[in-house]
Amino acid sequence: MDGISRSIGIKRIYEEASAGDGCRILVDRLWPRGVSREAAAVGEWMKEIAPSPELRKWFGHVPERFPGFRERYRAELEDDPVRQELAGRIQELAAQQPVTLLYGAKDPVHNHAALLREWLLSG
Repeated sequence: MDGISRSIGIKRIYEEASAGDGCRILVDRLWPRGVSREAAAVGEWMKEIAPSPELRKWFGHVPERFPGFRERYRAELEDDPVRQELAGRIQELAAQQPVTLLYGAKDPVHNHAALLREWLLSG
């Protein structure tokens, strides 16, 4: 495992911030309900790197749709220059310090932040 893979983590935004989180980046398109900006301790909010509203609605957090969601979200990441630019920024930050990608979904496995981390580490 190289330095970057160890320095990009994911965490549910409802979990308490810790010093080991490093730069906390919210990767959801919508701000999570019930979380104040102060409590979230978010360094950056990269809503443009999140799945498109259409893809998010299609997935609907249904685990059986996750393989299709993975494929479609990966295509969005690879085909969009804005997402490419944000991904580069995350990788630059991760080369210098720990980075934690924050998400609001309840499922810690079937969510876009896990896929984003996977994609960032594969590139």
